[in-house]
Amino acid sequence: MKKSFTIYLTFIIISVFSFSCSKERYIDAPGNLVPKTVEQNSALPSISVNGALLHSEAFGPEDSTLIICIHGGPGGDYRYMLNCKTLATKGYRVVFYDQRGAGLSQRFSKSWYKSQGRDAINRIFYDELRGVIAHYKTSASQKVILIGQSWGAMLATGYTGKYPNEINGLIVAEPGGLKWNDVVDYVSESRSFKLWGETLNDATYIDQFMTGKEAQHEILDYKAGLMGTTNAIVGDLGSDLGNNAPPYVASRTGAVVNAASYELGQDTKPDFSAGINLFSKKVLFVYSSNNKAYPDSWVSRIAAAYPNKEIFKAQGVGHSGMFDQVNFWTTTMEPKVISYIQSL
Repeated sequence: MKKSFTIYLTFIIISVFSFSCSKERYIDAPGNLVPKTVEQNSALPSISVNGALLHSEAFGPEDSTLIICIHGGPGGDYRYMLNCKTLATKGYRVVFYDQRGAGLSQRFSKSWYKSQGRDAINRIFYDELRGVIAHYKTSASQKVILIGQSWGAMLATGYTGKYPNEINGLIVAEPGGLKWNDVVDYVSESRSFKLWGETLNDATYIDQFMTGKEAQHEILDYKAGLMGTTNAIVGDLGSDLGNNAPPYVASRTGAVVNAASYELGQDTKPDFSAGINLFSKKVLFVYSSNNKAYPDSWVSRIAAAYPNKEIFKAQGVGHSGMFDQVNFWTTTMEPKVISYIQSL
């Protein structure tokens, strides 16, 4: 009896050890907690830009007006902007890309971001966007329109200010801020979780089971994703993309690039409005009725940086709703975008 029990116990221990050592079952193994990046899944569409493999795709006639969709974050992904793909059926070339370290693009360590120094914002984000444009642009005369939402609107503004003669149109949807102090204020005002709130509890509860180190992007991205649930302050009710997204596309948060970008911002105090006064073309500035952190007074403060602008209030949606809500996009936002482009 004792011998049988010993054999049985040995079998259990070996089985448990084998299970725990199986690479496929490691909690931070690629694909277990969050979708794989383009480095881990070669089936994903990608481009190589400035030493990074970016998740990216484009739709529509290659030689037509180029529309670059720039997602929020830093650390978000372009999935919620995929309704913009319908612009391709109207004759435009529509480009989506996940920024370095975000979405399904290649990951980098926080120390890499910090090593870029005081010029990091320029070297990482502006140079990357310029590389994306260069990749898809087929001729010098091809027009380029930037559509940015939230952080993407800040990035699009900063890029346009840096290269005002290279951009033919700019659409910004609720840039959090352009001066660094405004960015900090908006981040503070737009966070919906409280110290002992359910969202924060959900995120910290998981620390009992797994704690991510700097290079463990799967764990860190998974935990960051828990913080990205419905936000009552900014009025986001969740995407209704449904089956509009291609089957290979899935959301993933870039936790490290988000943290690194904020720390870089604190160190360098970037001004995303620099040079935008030299952009003489009309800017379409969009904000939503449901975002409590974006009242009319804030619109006046942020939009003042654009010398020539049209301000449009998106009724009935929140911070990202002008893009991820199908009905609003189809009936209101898409016609507005097309009308703006045709007016340039």
